[in-house]
Amino acid sequence: MMTILREVGLHYSNGRLHREHFKIVYVAPMKALAAEVTEKFSRRLSPLGIICKELTGDMQLTKKELTETQIIVTTPEKWDVITRKSGDVALTSMVRLLIIDEVHLLNEDRGPVIEVLVARTLRQVESSQSMIRIVGLSATLPNYKDIASFLKVNLQTGLFYFDASYRPVPLDQQFIGVKEKNAMRARSVMNDICYEKVLESIKAGNQVMVFVHSRKDTAKTAQQIIDIARANNTLSRFEQDKTVSDRDSYAQATKEVQKSRNKEVKELFSRGFGCHHAGMLRSDRNLVEKYFSEGYIKVLCCTATLAWGVNLPAHTVVIKGTQVYDSKAGNFVDLGMLDVMQIFGRAGRPQFDTSGEGIIITTDDKLNRYLALLNQQMPIESQFVNALPDHLNAEIVLGTVTNVREAILWLSYTYLHVRMKKNPLNYGLTFDDLLYDEELDQKRREFITIAARTLDSCRMIRFEEATGSFYSTDLGRVASHYYINHASIDTFNEKLNDSMMDAEILGMASQSQEFQNIMIREEELPELEKLANPDNGYCRIFPIQGGVENAYGKVNILLQAYLSYASIDGFALVSDSAYVVQNAGRILRGLFEMANKKGQAGMADRLLTLCKMVERRLWKDQNPLRQMPNIPSDTMYKLESRRQSLDDLREMSASEIGQLVNVPRLGVTVKKYIEQFPTIGIESNIQPITRTILRVTLTLTCEFVWNDRLHGNVEPWWIWVTDADNTFIHHTEYYLMHKLSKDEPQKVVFTIPISESLLESRQEYIIHASSDRWLGAETTVLIPFKHLVLPHQHPPHTELLNLQPLPITALQNKKFESIFRMEHFNPIQTQLFHVLYHTDNNILLGAPTGSGKTIVAEIAMLKLFRDSPQQKVVYVGPLKALVRERLKDWSHKFGKLLGKKVIELTGDYTPNVRALQEADIVLTTPEKWDGISRNWQSRSYVKGVGMVVLDEVHLLGEERGPILEVIVSRMRYISSQTDSPIRIVGLSTAMANARDLADWLGIDRLGLYNFRPSVRPVPLEAHIQGYPGKHYCPRMATMNRPAYACIKSMSPEKPTLIFVSSRRQTRLTALDLITFSSTDENGHKSWNRMEPAESENILRKIKDPNLRHTLSYGIGLHHAGLNEDDKDIIEDLFSKEKIQILISTSTLAWGVNLPAHLVVIKGTEFYDAKTKRYVDFPITDVLQMMGRAGRPQFDTLGKAVIMVESSKKNFYKKFLYEPFPVESNLHHVLHDHFNAEIISGTISSKQDAIDYLTWTFLFRRLLMNPTYYELEDTSHETINQYLSDMVDSTLEDLENAECIEIEDDGMSVVPKTLGRIASYYYLKFSTCQVFASGLVEDMELKDILEVLCNVPEYEELPVRHGEDQTNSQLAARVPWEVDSRTMDSPHTKTNLLLQSHFSRIFHENSDYVTDTKSVLDQSIRILQAMVDVCADAGYLWTTLKTMHLLQMVLQGLWFEDSNLKTLPGIDDQTVFKLKNDGIETLGQVVGMGEKKFSEILKKHMKQRDVEKVMKVVPMLPSIDVVVKCPTKISAGSEVTVKIEIFRLSKSSAATGCYAPRYPKKKDEGYWCLIGDEETGEMIALCRLRSANDKKSGATLIFDAPDMEGKYRYTLYFMCDCYLGLDQQYDLNFEVTAAEDDEVLSGEEEDDE
Repeated sequence: MMTILREVGLHYSNGRLHREHFKIVYVAPMKALAAEVTEKFSRRLSPLGIICKELTGDMQLTKKELTETQIIVTTPEKWDVITRKSGDVALTSMVRLLIIDEVHLLNEDRGPVIEVLVARTLRQVESSQSMIRIVGLSATLPNYKDIASFLKVNLQTGLFYFDASYRPVPLDQQFIGVKEKNAMRARSVMNDICYEKVLESIKAGNQVMVFVHSRKDTAKTAQQIIDIARANNTLSRFEQDKTVSDRDSYAQATKEVQKSRNKEVKELFSRGFGCHHAGMLRSDRNLVEKYFSEGYIKVLCCTATLAWGVNLPAHTVVIKGTQVYDSKAGNFVDLGMLDVMQIFGRAGRPQFDTSGEGIIITTDDKLNRYLALLNQQMPIESQFVNALPDHLNAEIVLGTVTNVREAILWLSYTYLHVRMKKNPLNYGLTFDDLLYDEELDQKRREFITIAARTLDSCRMIRFEEATGSFYSTDLGRVASHYYINHASIDTFNEKLNDSMMDAEILGMASQSQEFQNIMIREEELPELEKLANPDNGYCRIFPIQGGVENAYGKVNILLQAYLSYASIDGFALVSDSAYVVQNAGRILRGLFEMANKKGQAGMADRLLTLCKMVERRLWKDQNPLRQMPNIPSDTMYKLESRRQSLDDLREMSASEIGQLVNVPRLGVTVKKYIEQFPTIGIESNIQPITRTILRVTLTLTCEFVWNDRLHGNVEPWWIWVTDADNTFIHHTEYYLMHKLSKDEPQKVVFTIPISESLLESRQEYIIHASSDRWLGAETTVLIPFKHLVLPHQHPPHTELLNLQPLPITALQNKKFESIFRMEHFNPIQTQLFHVLYHTDNNILLGAPTGSGKTIVAEIAMLKLFRDSPQQKVVYVGPLKALVRERLKDWSHKFGKLLGKKVIELTGDYTPNVRALQEADIVLTTPEKWDGISRNWQSRSYVKGVGMVVLDEVHLLGEERGPILEVIVSRMRYISSQTDSPIRIVGLSTAMANARDLADWLGIDRLGLYNFRPSVRPVPLEAHIQGYPGKHYCPRMATMNRPAYACIKSMSPEKPTLIFVSSRRQTRLTALDLITFSSTDENGHKSWNRMEPAESENILRKIKDPNLRHTLSYGIGLHHAGLNEDDKDIIEDLFSKEKIQILISTSTLAWGVNLPAHLVVIKGTEFYDAKTKRYVDFPITDVLQMMGRAGRPQFDTLGKAVIMVESSKKNFYKKFLYEPFPVESNLHHVLHDHFNAEIISGTISSKQDAIDYLTWTFLFRRLLMNPTYYELEDTSHETINQYLSDMVDSTLEDLENAECIEIEDDGMSVVPKTLGRIASYYYLKFSTCQVFASGLVEDMELKDILEVLCNVPEYEELPVRHGEDQTNSQLAARVPWEVDSRTMDSPHTKTNLLLQSHFSRIFHENSDYVTDTKSVLDQSIRILQAMVDVCADAGYLWTTLKTMHLLQMVLQGLWFEDSNLKTLPGIDDQTVFKLKNDGIETLGQVVGMGEKKFSEILKKHMKQRDVEKVMKVVPMLPSIDVVVKCPTKISAGSEVTVKIEIFRLSKSSAATGCYAPRYPKKKDEGYWCLIGDEETGEMIALCRLRSANDKKSGATLIFDAPDMEGKYRYTLYFMCDCYLGLDQQYDLNFEVTAAEDDEVLSGEEEDDE
């Protein structure tokens, strides 16, 4: 307790206990002791708010409970199971204190587990460099120094040894031996002696505890003592003295005891006796403990459990007999020394006694043994050698031991190593061996080699003796995770096959090593025969292999009897049964995993059913509703006797069920449970990818009522795809159905093999879903191949010709030659040179990454600049990072060297129209060019394009592919309309269906070059490694050590690039690599190749703390969360080889050309926020990452290691070496593109829409792979119908969203305002639906923010693991409430991020900083669109508030805040001081003059802060507005209001507005609007792009009211960037009758 309090104190700071920073583990040898310790610690530490929980075989904890618990009390085996799983790294890494109680267990057969735990902990301390304190508690030991050495205790300060003389109560020991040989008589003598000793103690006024060794013996011994006492007339001595003082309390106690349902407890109590054992109810045990401690019970007969589990001392302790039945050994064994010491420890009550008495009554032959053990005490030896193979396997699976050398090192941390050096003779060594090999390396090697060979022969590891390397196998992993003995695995290897039925499976499981000690005893045979008799119905699986005469037959019978709730009489048999049931569950689970991994479909299904039978204690032919609580057994019997299946019952109503069971009121209850019984709905959709690969998309729905008590937070399912015979599993999916997503259908996508012979034989695949928990919860559906049409065969690849490399002088232009740094073009460039430089053919080049495709594009561009210098080149790259890389490269090549204007057009940077018109090369992303080219008719710079370079055109098949498809279709359409040819150059990796792509791009035979994936300038050697594990994070952790091994073996000196899926993984991977390198005995050269001074200088420049830490070790990190400066430094260091390792997210593969000798792809999945699960990277991304391996100038061979989840290994093996076909995704997102084309006028009817589709790649692929697009055939009629249906449904959706209108003829379509807004602002059509339903008159800011956050554009915002809790914490800090039930929603997170932006809350989490940037980036165009929608609807107040919200977004301020806080360094305190000086708004600052404001500021701020403010003030717009409006107008006439705008301050064209909290440059924009404040109606609006000229103007036109009279409208001049600079003018005018032609032209200037 003191060490616990010290540890707790270390995490207490600033008045707060940081419970999330530590875990304390208390390892107790028995479950009973664990329960006692848990109760005690919980009670004593509850004032500190510390949670203490038990984690044993009886008490499981969920992940959430483990996270919330600070003290875990567990058993050695349970903690071993947890720490040997790499998935629990997060838990074990938080352990700061490990307390091992009864450490002298090392001498017992469970000792090896403690050795392993200590060794694992000590190695963790060394590798993680984080302190874990180990505290060992033990009885007195002779060789305590050895155990101290093993625990790495400082002998001077950490070792405390107290012998028996330190007992708080001295102990008298009596050893009594019975010489009688006859067993019956010996027992009788023991009873007599026991009676005498008990009576002596009672006479002295003391209480006695009599320890016996079976539950039955407790009451039996008590009764025997009573009988002897009765015969000797001493019974009254034992009964309670009913003195007057305690008569009432004794009567109360008697009353309490009489309530007990235990007959023995009631009968014995009246005689002053009690019994206590684990088989009694907890309430009865508590009753006995209570009244023994209060003195009403004088003699307590109990089992050893009481000594361990309950702190209940007595003056005298008697151990009656020392023979204990051990179910593991299957025989009677001697009572362990540990138990004797523990029992004797209960003798003597510290507060009341001056001495205690311990008595052992045993047989004469055992007497000396106990005397010697208790008094001389033999040294404790290690039992580790016997258990070495299984523990070695666990370390290999964990990844902490990968070869013999590491295993030898691991053994040095064990107690075995300590004792081998002290007592070599005991371990087969001589003292001479110790002389020649002081550390016993040779002996340790021998032990390890023997154990490794054993494991290898069991196929649990692969052991390469030549290299000494260990490789884990599926069998080894199963054995480790399910704690199965290697001998059992050997048995299973020999016997397991797919044709086994239940009887054979049970027979095999019963023969596992775990049950080897179970014995057949003569006296048990009759009972076993009774249990096995078919007529009794206890056993239902026949034949029983082995029968009653064999031990494994006995195991089988006991397991079946358990399922049938059979009553067992024999004490040893009860004990054996408990042991069998305890082990059978995990053995069957292990067998299931083995069958599942081998793909044995029928076997896996049968084994999973058996697992659930044991776990649920239910036969598979019983009604599954028996698993539900609270259904009466007679009701279940009636349901079963009427043979009603669950499916039948589902169809029945509650009243029908009530009639069926003859209890009408129970119908509702049963119906409720039927509805809550787990069922899963499955719909399958198949798409052929190639002629041998089929993509299957499963839509899974939760078809039951979720009940938290029954289902928890998650329901796990196994999904298998098997062949028609159910013999082989083609695909396995472990699917977790989450409570949070139960109401939405979930999609699971995977690929399976298919063959033409399968189709010809008309066979089918079967999808089988089976619950992991619930017996009878299964669903089976067929995958029909009836209408499956396989795609066409793909044409062969282009052969790479053996040509002489062409020199760059072939360009025949010195200027052009100057842009290339090499002297010759590579083979691919040479082969394409003629068609690139001497023809105008469109080009499609398919070649691997790193084969010089960019230079191919550059040659084509040079041809355009030579022949048509007035035309533009548009380069379309899939990512901003890739565009930026090209900008950097081409600004030098084409800009500096050739004098061409190169501009970037992306989400981050939008140049003005003049810049676009003057540019020669426009570098853009698909989305941006799509938005620009939509209005091509009115944009001359779009018509001036002569060439489009499409980089990574194979991304056509990915999520953003449709945009690329639309761009190409549009550019080809523009070309056909303007008669100005546009050359298209497509660059791609090798593709399977390049011919289709070429046909669509209008490329003839001369322009298509599709080389094999193997055609690389640097050959690539790829290794695919499979890693098991259902959960993503633990699987990633297991990959770190192999990644380190890859670097050491494949690229010890050369650059290595490691790709991971998230920013968090970059950090975790780097930290693990640093750990492995620092603990590597052989060591390695530093990965940091810089001089110390240079390194220090660079580290000072790095902003990110994680990067600064890893960079000092020579490991760089690269992800979107880093700022640009950090990224530039890292890229520069890696390219110059000043650091050897770079760990990056996948974007780097596309964006920055940083090749490396070795590429490690650590995991091929990423977390998809939309579906809230991990999904696979597109295969194109994996190819792109692999393409970074091999540096053309330095390497002759590149190396790539792809680490994947085991089940995906074969898929990657296939597609990394053969190209992947590209399919279209346009049909999924047709709405937005149709809407854009309708707005631009390209589509004006349904026929136009069909014609438009024929320009697309989708149309080509419909014909080539019809089944992929759910077409049954490719006949003319089918295709026409398919296109017509697609057009009809798409246009109908657009009409429902009020984006377009279909005219009365049913064919023509016209655009509507919402459609125009969606197209102009590049929004989804569904966003307009949100606007139409969400935006109403006179809304509050809070409601407008909600509409903004609910748009579909924010659906992609990631909500990562655990961020729902972060969101809840953030919600407590922001002013406007959000729905607490939707903390995992991207829309709620958007709302919270925007509110925290207005509140200027600093996010410690870098992900939230990046996410905020993303949210702000999108918000501007969405808000501008909302302004237009509100203005069009005439909502004045909602329009104004939406404008205010836009100002808030740019300034990061609440509308109610002082807008003076726009200025840098001005806080609430300064605002208050300025208010006293009469300055309250930004408008006042702008109007008062810089000098005056500066003088006032100096009174309240430091000089340097004043200077910062005064740099910003001149940037603020100071604008005068003159409004010219007629004062008299005719009713219903058109009124023109002219506005003159005079800018008094400097132009902001160069700098943009001052918005430091907005992540991008933003130009000032303005709105002029006229509204009627009385009616709240919006009258007119116009938007000004800027007001940077000294004088500018605007005109607003509106229709005069029809009614005569005087009116007052208000004109608002609003800036979109600043709060507090809005201007407002009254427009007063009189409306006269329409026939009065005299209109006065008087003008009003209002400077309000």
